[in-house]
Amino acid sequence: MIRSTRDLWSGLIYIFVGSSAVLIARDYGMGTALKMGAAYFPSLLGALLILIGTISVVRSFLIQGTPIGAFAFKGLAFIIGSVVVFGVTVRGAGLVVALPLLVIISALGSTRFRWSPTVTMAAGLTIFCVLVFINGLGVPLPVIGSWFGR
Repeated sequence: MIRSTRDLWSGLIYIFVGSSAVLIARDYGMGTALKMGAAYFPSLLGALLILIGTISVVRSFLIQGTPIGAFAFKGLAFIIGSVVVFGVTVRGAGLVVALPLLVIISALGSTRFRWSPTVTMAAGLTIFCVLVFINGLGVPLPVIGSWFGR
């Protein structure tokens, strides 16, 4: 009866996340379109996610899809590990060390990992983040952390 398990599961995830957003936002003030309250954006976004999820679930019964592939435990482990390493090192080592570590460790989880594009991406992303978040927005993160004498 289900013709596309990928559409079914992704639709159910969208519905779950959207419903969670709407449920959490119901305790906040809604406001109006001109003067939005704290619940306005999460409720609107949650409703859109529920709509997209419902369309995806209906589509899973109508259109033939490809089956869901094997679960990528290696990629998941590297991505979670990279976020943990970033969180542990960003204050002490600074953004110029923690961000390239995040990019390189998470890229190691890919089956198509290559050093050259990964290092290029890490350098470019680090420069971009320092310019935008530290210089532009004034996010209080050290560029070079206290572990290096600053």
